[in-house]
Amino acid sequence: MPGRRVTVAGLGVSGIPAAEVLAALGARVTVVDGGDGERHRAQAAALEALGVAVRLGDGATLPEGTELIVTSPGWKPTSELFTAAAAAGVAVWGDVELAWRLRDPGAAPWLAVTGTNGKTTTVQMLASILRAAGLRTAAVGNIGTPVLDVVLSDEPYDVLAVELSSYQLHWAPSVRPHSAAVLNLAPDHLDWHGSMAAYAADKGRIYEGNTVACVYNLADPATEALVREADVEEGCRAIGFGLGSPRPSELGVVDGILVDRAFAPERHTTAQELAEVSDVNPPAPHNIANALAAAALARAFGVAPAAVRDGLRAFRPDAHRIAHAGTVDDVTYIDDSKATNTHAAEASLAAYEHIVWIAGGLAKGAIFDELVTGAAKRLRGVVLIGADRALIGEALARHAPEVPVVDLDRTDTGAMAAAVRAARDLARPGDTVLLAPACASMDMFANYNVRGDAFAEAVRDLRAPGTGQ
Repeated sequence: MPGRRVTVAGLGVSGIPAAEVLAALGARVTVVDGGDGERHRAQAAALEALGVAVRLGDGATLPEGTELIVTSPGWKPTSELFTAAAAAGVAVWGDVELAWRLRDPGAAPWLAVTGTNGKTTTVQMLASILRAAGLRTAAVGNIGTPVLDVVLSDEPYDVLAVELSSYQLHWAPSVRPHSAAVLNLAPDHLDWHGSMAAYAADKGRIYEGNTVACVYNLADPATEALVREADVEEGCRAIGFGLGSPRPSELGVVDGILVDRAFAPERHTTAQELAEVSDVNPPAPHNIANALAAAALARAFGVAPAAVRDGLRAFRPDAHRIAHAGTVDDVTYIDDSKATNTHAAEASLAAYEHIVWIAGGLAKGAIFDELVTGAAKRLRGVVLIGADRALIGEALARHAPEVPVVDLDRTDTGAMAAAVRAARDLARPGDTVLLAPACASMDMFANYNVRGDAFAEAVRDLRAPGTGQ
């Protein structure tokens, strides 16, 4: 790296650390970003103090003499900067690719996870299991902690649990995990990738060069197809996970027990008990699947069954992921604000029997017919919020016309409280009021966390009639 002219595309969570690391290694770094606001200028000043050149207000022009581009994950492959780079024969790496290339020989192997939904939860479960096994580990990557920071830290690790998005995988051609899992595939970020085929292909990159196990979802044949297409090391095995009774080379569930017939000593005739379904928090079907995927990766690394159980018991999910927000008048309120697309909402809706559903926001081009058709029999009622709520309302009219719908035509800060009150009025004792919007939040809230907080606050403010509480 010393003396190499490197352009970093984008200030932000991954761009700034990449620029700092490259400058420390002696590269001649220029950061480009199309923004030019107060925050951008403050970030630029901090980098310029380190000897990094920063060019704001122009993210399209390739700086003269550039030998390598390191990009932030969100920059589209069709960006003008990358078109110019291709014409000039300049390689483009993501921050994950940079981390992989800079890691020391013999550094901690990666157990990697991707998928449309469930990545963060699965990686956190995996890290908990690895810690329960006495291993030094960290949950890194798309989960929030840049993998570059961990790879270059002075603290030695035994193994890393790495969450990788489709964006990151697109720009990471050299990454070769020890073992990897694709949890599921559903249309998402197609505006970035251009097509479902391109999106799936980028997800499938996670299997390239795996040495021990390619873990796939038995309920999602597209994930197994990616395994079949992957170029892996000799001896690497395809390992399936699912909610049914497992066959050899699979993990599954038998009589409320998570079992392993992939890494058990006598897998062709017996199954190894790993944990009970009740050890999974929360024990919703899709979260049990996440636990099985995490267990498969841990077992591929040689973790003992008892550590799988102990790690799952110790795991606590992040906020706004099927979180219990309260119970009022025998109605349970569940916050799954993280369900920002139809695939995630489908999994959330499948976990409950009688539901008043709060949905809506920014649809991001999603189509809701299949989601509504699958959930129709469970719906007691629906409360619609957000800019694209009409799209869900139209799907409900087509496929569930008998379900009562409250359409809240407001996007102010009190809209969520109004939605919760409307849901309360539709619910009966024993029902679940479920915030699983199937949409992004930015039309009304800064992010899904703020949306979930608003829901939880509204639930706290509910007062059961006649209790005086």
